[in-house]
Amino acid sequence: MAFSIKNSPAVILKSLIRKEIVLGAFVIVLLYIVFFTINNNSAGGQGLDVTDQLTQHRRKEPNFIQTLLTADVSDAPTKDNGIFFHETSHFGKAGISFTIRQACAVESAARMNPNREVYLLVLNESKIARDAEETVNILLSYRNIKIRRIFVEDYVKNTLLQEWWGPNILNNSDYPTHHMADILRFITLWKYGGIYLDLDVLVMKSLEGLRNFAGVEDWSCVAAGVLGFATDAPGRRVAEACLRELKTDFRSNMWSYNGPGVITRVLKNICNTETIPDMTPEICQGFRVYPPHAFYPIHYQQWKLYFTEEFNELTMQKIQNAFAIHTWNKLSSEEIIPAGSQAPYAIIANQYCPKIYRHSGDFF
Repeated sequence: MAFSIKNSPAVILKSLIRKEIVLGAFVIVLLYIVFFTINNNSAGGQGLDVTDQLTQHRRKEPNFIQTLLTADVSDAPTKDNGIFFHETSHFGKAGISFTIRQACAVESAARMNPNREVYLLVLNESKIARDAEETVNILLSYRNIKIRRIFVEDYVKNTLLQEWWGPNILNNSDYPTHHMADILRFITLWKYGGIYLDLDVLVMKSLEGLRNFAGVEDWSCVAAGVLGFATDAPGRRVAEACLRELKTDFRSNMWSYNGPGVITRVLKNICNTETIPDMTPEICQGFRVYPPHAFYPIHYQQWKLYFTEEFNELTMQKIQNAFAIHTWNKLSSEEIIPAGSQAPYAIIANQYCPKIYRHSGDFF
């Protein structure tokens, strides 16, 4: 009796084996999908993507930046001990990047304040741009420098700005990166206390010495490029007042209204005076306002003094008692300093951010 080879016992056995293999592979894939979905959903409850799950496990790679998890108390900055910088100018662009001069500011703060934690907080994706990798490695050679990514949606939680914040705040802003920096500086100081510095502030002395710094000059506005709030009662009072001011009177079409304008209006109210030189700790409930020569020894209208060798001696004399210098990046960012220059900015950078300055190459 003839029969088809398709129905032979050997062929039937092979067919069954193939079916078992396919079924097994399908079950493995199905289990993987279920496992991944469960884990992904559990992270989704915290608003974190897969990359950020790896951050929670403290993934360490040369081009990977950890996320500052605001709910993770063990990894939070030490209260009142941090120096904070925020990089918002590259917000929304691919990869974390910053300029040599910004890196110089961070290095100078770490060198002159070795007992403080220096945080550079960024908003971009966690991968470092290729052209910034060596700069990051230099900064992280300092034990007290920490670079962390933050998510604004998470960062505003449990603050006075939680209900106020939304995408339209910056979408409707004429100066989105600047206004983002304004918002973040007050949130960070409310959360952790410590000192906030703009990324164009180069530190030349330990900030601990500010306790003994005195002097009164006539000026019309309290600057926001250097701010320090403690988490004690007076500091908390000022920080909360700044957040309330942002929430109720944010102006999307004005450059300085949400930064120096906020702290100026708050202090006028707390100190009960319209005259800024009168803002002493005695009438400002413990809050101290420092004179311009502490951090702004060169007026913004004279910013070129930092870049001109001809006025080297005059400039160095003007800044000799300052704790830091503000180099007015909005005005000076296109001004190039060649290697070996004796311009005041180059001299100061070579002394206070030497690693970054040497890494800058032909131009600083």
